[in-house]
This record gives sequence, structure tokens and C-alpha cells, in this order.
Amino acid sequence: MKKLRILRSAMVLGVAFFSAVTFAKEYKIGASLLTQQHPFYIELADAMKAEAKKDNVVLNVAIANQDLNKQLSDVEDFITKKVDAIIISPVDSKGVQAAIMKAKRAGIPVITVDVAAVGGDVVSHVATDNFAGGVEAGKLMGKLLNGKGKVAIIEYPALQSVVDRVNGFKQGLKDTPDVKVVASQTGITRAEALAVSQNMLQANPDLNGIFGFGDDAALAAVIAAKSAKNDNIKIIGFDGMPEARNAVDKEKTFVAVIRQYPDKMGSEAINVAVDYLNGNKDVPKVIPVTPGIYIKQ
Repeated sequence: MKKLRILRSAMVLGVAFFSAVTFAKEYKIGASLLTQQHPFYIELADAMKAEAKKDNVVLNVAIANQDLNKQLSDVEDFITKKVDAIIISPVDSKGVQAAIMKAKRAGIPVITVDVAAVGGDVVSHVATDNFAGGVEAGKLMGKLLNGKGKVAIIEYPALQSVVDRVNGFKQGLKDTPDVKVVASQTGITRAEALAVSQNMLQANPDLNGIFGFGDDAALAAVIAAKSAKNDNIKIIGFDGMPEARNAVDKEKTFVAVIRQYPDKMGSEAINVAVDYLNGNKDVPKVIPVTPGIYIKQ
């Protein structure tokens, strides 16, 4: 009789274990990404998909193509589909606030990745420590210019991540106060950054350095420097995708790039969303990913 009770208990435990495994919660997560035209975001999306597969998550990725209206529409669609969580890489740090508020009213937690939202209440933000990366870029620029010179910045002020990079760069330059920022202009695409670089070089023929907010901006500055026959200028970029790292190795003027790790950011975004949905309401508000510096090999 005792053996029979033990057998029945084992069977009950076995059924409970089988049920827990078989009927584990399958979360639905919607992700609205800024673009898919840049290697950074391709790597970010691939990492999210891989991590989602590991974590039993059904991931729906929508690409905003740098269009705020498209991003707002994508988030509305996720809310209608009643996803469990939404991950956003904002097209516009301020403009995305309305979408985040709608998701919150629907009881859907939001995680931002790479680009922060301004004024939106999110569960967590996963990103490169952009300010720290900018500081390193500024310090390196000052060192390479031997503490004296004129520099320009190619920026993208609609993105908080870029604002942080630029502010960090200026902070890093404070170590070398004789290095002055003489121009700062917006150049979002590579074509725009090329035109901006050409304009800044023409207006400042004695320019000693350019800080590009991203790979495209820095690569465009390299082309502009060649056209201006300025071989001594120092160009530092930010992102560090393969094309930019290769250019650092080959191009005299492209001296360094602050390197991000989108694969880590993508997996962390999925992990923190699942962690929160599993009941951990004390997930970190900010999950920083430390950047590296890539210089000539």
C-alpha cells in the first residue's frame, strides 16, 4: 500500500512538471526599431530574434524607417494586438512620448533600446553609455591634437543618445581647453553628413578635427576631407560597425571610432522584458552597455 502511495505521488509530481514545461507562458513582444538600413540595427534585431527564440517569446519586429508617424502607427498596432510588452528604439526621443503613454494606459510595459525617450515612463532603458563614449572621444581628440586646435561636430539633435554623445564629447574636450568647437551641424544620413562636412571644411579650412555622431557621419567626413585635400585632420566616429572599423585601419584621417555592441543591447532588451513580465518589477531603470574604442591596428 505504501509503495502504491509513493507511485501515485510520483505520478502527480510528474504530471505537474510536465504541465509546467508544456504550458510555460509564451510572451508576445512587439519591437519598433528606428531603421533597418544600418548594420547596427540589423545586428540589434538579429540579437533580439535569437534571444526571443531562447526565451520562448513570439517577437514581432516593425521597422519605422526613421518616420515618427510610422513608429506611432506600429505601436498602436502592437497595442491592438495586445502584446505583453513593447520594445522601442525611438525615431524621435520627444515625439515617441505619446506612444509610450498609450501603451502604459493599455497596461503594456515599454522598454527602450539604444535611443532614450524624453518624458516617457519606461520600465527600463538599454543602451550604450553614450555620454561616457563621447567623453572618451573628446579626450582622445584633445590628445591627438596635442591639446590645441579647432574641431567640428556632425550631430543628430532629435535623438537623445546623440545629444548624450555630443555633450560627452564636449566634456572630454575640457581636459584640453585650447581645443575649440568652431562648428556643429546636423547631418543625419551619409549624404547629408557629406554636405555638412564639406560646408564646415570650406568655412574652416584650418579645421583640425571632426567628431561624427555615427559611422555614416564619420565616413562622410573622411570623403569630404579627401576632397578638401586635408590629410592631417583627425576624424573620430561612433558605432564601430565593420565598415567603419575597416576604414579606421585604411584611412589616414579616420583615427578612431567609439565602438558599440548592438548584440549585447538586443539580447538585454529581450531579457529585461521577460524578467519584468515574469514578476520582477524592480528591474534596473537603466542598463548601460560599456562602449569600447577602436583605433588603427
